[in-house]
Amino acid sequence: MDAMDDQTGCNGAAKVKERLERRHQARIEDVERRKEAKESHAVAKESVDYFLRTFYGERAAIEELLSRSLDVDQQPAAAARSLEEATDKTVQLQKFLNDSMVFLTTYDQRQAQAALHKLQTSLTETREQALPKKRFAFRARAKASDPSPDQDDGAPEKCASTQVDEYSPAVQCGFSNISDEVLTKSASEVHKEDVLLSHLSNCKVRLYGNPSTLHLKHIDHCEILCGPVSTSVFVDHCQHSTLALACQQMRTHNTADTRVYLHVTSRAIVEDCRGVSFAPFSWSYPALEEHFRASGLDPDRNNWDQVDDFNWLAAGTPSPNWAVIPEAERRTTWEA
Repeated sequence: MDAMDDQTGCNGAAKVKERLERRHQARIEDVERRKEAKESHAVAKESVDYFLRTFYGERAAIEELLSRSLDVDQQPAAAARSLEEATDKTVQLQKFLNDSMVFLTTYDQRQAQAALHKLQTSLTETREQALPKKRFAFRARAKASDPSPDQDDGAPEKCASTQVDEYSPAVQCGFSNISDEVLTKSASEVHKEDVLLSHLSNCKVRLYGNPSTLHLKHIDHCEILCGPVSTSVFVDHCQHSTLALACQQMRTHNTADTRVYLHVTSRAIVEDCRGVSFAPFSWSYPALEEHFRASGLDPDRNNWDQVDDFNWLAAGTPSPNWAVIPEAERRTTWEA
């Protein structure tokens, strides 16, 4: 019995020792977790602070460049250089925001996106003011035939709109005031251009290439397919249409009953919209991969279903103004 008691006592002591060691190890691990969490929180806070300082500092620098480009005492060449530098810095600022999304709060994201949108609008307005104006211009038909998607005959072609008036830039890339036509622009025509499509009805539009920005205004019953846009796509008053777009940022206003096949590297924004639905970008053409590289967009990063509705602030409840297109209803092929 004594031997058995000794053995029982040894086993009991061993179990107590094992429990104490486990408890001690758990304490050590808990201390390490708290330390890591504290360090992670400090790093995240430092990252956010760095982002805010850098982002708004760069925004102020861009605004100064825009102001300088409109200075009447400055030489035209110097003003043009200021405008070009402001454009490049705005593109880089958009990329900086995209790369910082992972650690920014929703509030900081929206504030930064709103500030960037305002800056991009100022950039577009400043560019229009800096361009020479035509007092009169006759209506000129842009090419409506379907060229080779990757057509490029060397020198970039000048991009003209279908109509220019005394309030518009002398040269505007895009199509306006057209119904019931197939409209196409080649890669060389839209490369790094600000493209405007406005007052189109029952049209099919194909933009092969890499625009800088894309503006869609007053679009009705149209199908619009566009190659990778380096910065932003702005949609306003679009209805009963289908869009296929790739961009860094998309802002949609006053739009109804429209399907969007989207590749976006930040988050899409809708405001004053209803019946807008989204699916992944599925349009393809021979030079698409090359144009993605030229645009600077990441082809592997697509937030097509991450949509912020500025009219819907109910946390945890999906917005009724937009939806995901069911897979069975998504288009995977497109007519030329």
